[in-house]
Amino acid sequence: MAALIGQIAIITGAGRGIGRAISLRLASMGATVLLTARNVSHLSEVKTEIESAGGSATAFPVDLLQEDAIAAFAVSVKEQYGRCDILVNNAGVGSFNQPLHETAPDTWSTIIDTNLRAPYLTIRAFAPMMIAAGSGHIINISSLAGHNPLKNGAAYSASKWGLNGMTYSVAEELRDYGIRVSAVAPGSVNTDFGRSGRDGSWKIQPDDVANIVAMLVTQSPKSFVSEVLVRPARKA
Repeated sequence: MAALIGQIAIITGAGRGIGRAISLRLASMGATVLLTARNVSHLSEVKTEIESAGGSATAFPVDLLQEDAIAAFAVSVKEQYGRCDILVNNAGVGSFNQPLHETAPDTWSTIIDTNLRAPYLTIRAFAPMMIAAGSGHIINISSLAGHNPLKNGAAYSASKWGLNGMTYSVAEELRDYGIRVSAVAPGSVNTDFGRSGRDGSWKIQPDDVANIVAMLVTQSPKSFVSEVLVRPARKA
C-alpha cells in the first residue's frame, strides 16, 4: 500500500465519481495527490477525506477549457513539487439525448474540448517533466463509447474515439523516455454522469476503475498495458 510514496499524481475531474475514487486510491498508496476540477467545494471534500485517512493532497481549481490555466497549473506544480509522476486525465462531459443533427455547435465544442482537447493540453504541459525524469504514467479515462456506436451520443463517442487514437499515438512517442501511456475504457459506471434514474447496482463502480489505475501505475517496468476495457459483470 506504500508503492507510490514520493510520487506526485495529478487527477483531473477529481471532485467526484471516478476521479474521486482514483484520488483516494492513489493517496492510500502513498502518492501526493494533486486534485483538479472547477468545483472548489468538491475538491475540498476530497482533500479532507484523503487527509483524514492519513494521505497527502492539494486542491488546484483549474478550468481545463482554458489553455492558460493549464499552463499556469503546470508552472505551479513544477515550482512546488519539481515533478509529475502520474497524470490521470479523467475529467469528462457528455450529452446522450439527441442525434447529431440536433446537437448545438456549442454542445459539440464543449464535449470535444473537455474530453479531447484538455487531455492534449495537460499532456503537453506535463510530459516534459516526465521526459526530464525518464519515467511516468499517463492514463486517459476513455469509454467503451470510443469503440462502439452510441445512439444520441455521437459527440461523446467521437471525443472518446479521438482520445483512444491520441493515447495510442502518444504512447509510441513517449515510450522511449520510460513513460507509459494507457487508456481505461469503462462501460456504464455508477456515477451521476450521463443517464440516470435507474438502479446502478449492476454498473461498474468507481472503485473498480480506481483499482485498474492502481494496477497500471504499479505494473512491471519491462512492459505496459496500452488499454483496459471494462464491462459490468452483469447486464441491467
